[in-house]
Amino acid sequence: MVRIPLGDYVEIFIDWLTDNFAGFFEGIKNALEATINGFEWVFSTIPFILMVLIFAAIAWKVAGRQTGIFTGLGLWLIGSMELWNATMQTFALVSTATAIALIIGIPLGIWMSRSNTLDKILRPVLDFMQTMPAFVYLIPAVYFFDLGPVPGAVATVIFAMPPVVRLTSLGIRQVPKEVIEASRSFGSTSSQLLYKVQIPLAMPTILAGLNQTILLSLSMVVISAMIGSGGLGDVVLKGITQMRIGLGFEGGLAVVILAMVLDRITQNLGQKRA
Repeated sequence: MVRIPLGDYVEIFIDWLTDNFAGFFEGIKNALEATINGFEWVFSTIPFILMVLIFAAIAWKVAGRQTGIFTGLGLWLIGSMELWNATMQTFALVSTATAIALIIGIPLGIWMSRSNTLDKILRPVLDFMQTMPAFVYLIPAVYFFDLGPVPGAVATVIFAMPPVVRLTSLGIRQVPKEVIEASRSFGSTSSQLLYKVQIPLAMPTILAGLNQTILLSLSMVVISAMIGSGGLGDVVLKGITQMRIGLGFEGGLAVVILAMVLDRITQNLGQKRA
């Protein structure tokens, strides 16, 4: 069988991009670095107790008393393990990646819902993004942006964006035709139909996409510790490389607590909107 040197072509293409768009990638790196540092500064500046109370109050309001109590106790446990700063670094990276994924993904999902041609084109692309092993994204990210949190954020956005694109498109497509026809009969324009009818009715599905994007971002942020993104992933990585079972368990437990808190809050947001 004749070997097709696809990997060689990919490397040639990557080299061409870095040679011709170095300034573009540098601009993206600076913008992402400033955003991540801004989130981290805000989360780290707020006192630990106040941050725990804020999270617990939000969880109590959105998801109920039990989730609020669990959130407060869980975050207190993270602080007692002296992993609060690492948790805030991880949360800053997740916040940045999730925000970018939403800014790109929701408009793309809306466009997909209104264009069958675009839907057919993007479906295999989204399949590729979701099924490609997460570690593969780290290679070009490092190549373009060096080591640090920025390539971790870029790889996280690519890995975590498909759910919000898919579910935004699905939610809008599932709005009953009778509702759409009734809105048009009352003289609604296309923009009024989208923003006042379709998006509000699709919001529970869109929020389910947000939930999945956040959880995928968190899982990818941990993996991206391999390229120097820091945070809780770095704690887990040290536990693996140094054979420190206790340290690895503490880092993993902190990730689980943060994931459960974010999951319960976003999940119940969608249920309340429904």
